[in-house]
Amino acid sequence: MTPETALILTIVLPLVGAVLVALTGRSPNLRETMTLITGVALLAVVSTLIAPVFNGATPEVVLANTLPGLSIALSIEPLGLLFALVAAPLWIVTSVYAIGYMRGHNEQNQTRFFVAFAVAISSTMGVAFADNMFTLFLFYEALTISTYPLVTHAGTDKARRGGRVYLGILISTSILFQLLAIVWTYSVTGTLDFTQGGIFEESTPGWLIGVLYALFVFGIGKAALMPFHRWLPAAMVAPTPVSALLHAVAVVKAGVFTVLKVTVYLFGLDTIVSTGANDWLLYVAGATILLASLVAMTKDNLKARLAYSTVSQLGYIVLGALLATELGILGGSMHIATHAVGKITLFFAAGAIMVAAHKTEVSEFDGLGRRMPLTFAAFTIGALSIIGLPPFAGLWSKWYLVLATIEADRLLLLGVLIVSSLLNIAYLLVIPVRAFFLGTDDGSPGIREAPRACLIAMGVTSAGCVILFFYPDFLYRLAGMVAG
Repeated sequence: MTPETALILTIVLPLVGAVLVALTGRSPNLRETMTLITGVALLAVVSTLIAPVFNGATPEVVLANTLPGLSIALSIEPLGLLFALVAAPLWIVTSVYAIGYMRGHNEQNQTRFFVAFAVAISSTMGVAFADNMFTLFLFYEALTISTYPLVTHAGTDKARRGGRVYLGILISTSILFQLLAIVWTYSVTGTLDFTQGGIFEESTPGWLIGVLYALFVFGIGKAALMPFHRWLPAAMVAPTPVSALLHAVAVVKAGVFTVLKVTVYLFGLDTIVSTGANDWLLYVAGATILLASLVAMTKDNLKARLAYSTVSQLGYIVLGALLATELGILGGSMHIATHAVGKITLFFAAGAIMVAAHKTEVSEFDGLGRRMPLTFAAFTIGALSIIGLPPFAGLWSKWYLVLATIEADRLLLLGVLIVSSLLNIAYLLVIPVRAFFLGTDDGSPGIREAPRACLIAMGVTSAGCVILFFYPDFLYRLAGMVAG
């Protein structure tokens, strides 16, 4: 299989899977088998692209030519491959989890759920392998639209309200800021191709670079930078597998991936630093990290707490991009993967608690860990990884982000990272402490571990948190290639 064929298949396979899921919807076992087979096939195809990237190849497929210097095209580069290698395996794991969750929770419209999930993954692959900003924008919007039915899956008034907030903020930021930035950039440069070192000429005024960069950063609403973050907590009305998709597999990762992509391949690190386009935006990212952590501490609902935790953690990646240094890009790129495995573990645990114990509030968890030890052990591992403590994956990305702030002489931002990690401890570790060490075991016979599929998924992602700590070389190499 040629890399060009593989690129096309990454988009087509999930769509074929969506059709097969729809056709087999009357047979749940067959439907879910189609989902898993498609996921494994996608991972196999994405894996064939590893060797070409490490060998320095840059295969490209032009799907359509539009205006001069503007095409719909796919290509491979290290950052896109890293994103795809996060999304593809986590789709499989999330599907396994969803099977247990959807059946255990007796969810309606399960076929529609798996169809929309597959379409969302196809859009995610398009974002990952987009050759230019125009192509990325098309798949970015397709991802927004395809995930809307997932957010509103429950069909309740609350779900519809959450869906309106979700769609309203993401679409409006895209049109008002991102699309304006794309058109303006094209008019200035005559191209939207992703190019190492950026596409702007040295003669481009610094003020224009600053304005365009700010429009991109705020226009990429999926990065959840404050004040355009409200869609993420609003989307927590969705089933827990959807929350896992939003926070770890596709949506928010598509946002921060796009910020990194724009920083490295549209503007270039030297251009951003020399023009000072990042100066005030750095403090917006820092404020997002701290404020979201503080809000998380006030939330008793577990999914709401995790949602604001995600807003804060996305700020880490945006901060890495905005520093516009090799270490910042390295840390931000690695955090896409390390945050993904940690946060998806936390959401899997949250869903397992809901299915097995029917509890959603942290204040209700006292003593629950003695009834659900595997679930809360997984939660503890995910929390420690998010905090950045060894021996868990989150340490490495935070390590390089800390080094980046020191290298850039941004000591205030270094303080932000330290304080935020302390706040992470306060609002995450309190949960397993309450579950294992507070309260009494009332012997409630109705509370036991979640369905086996949920436990298997949590076990895999928990193992990922550990494995990426001891074997970070592959991730480091890919992220290092992005950073140059």
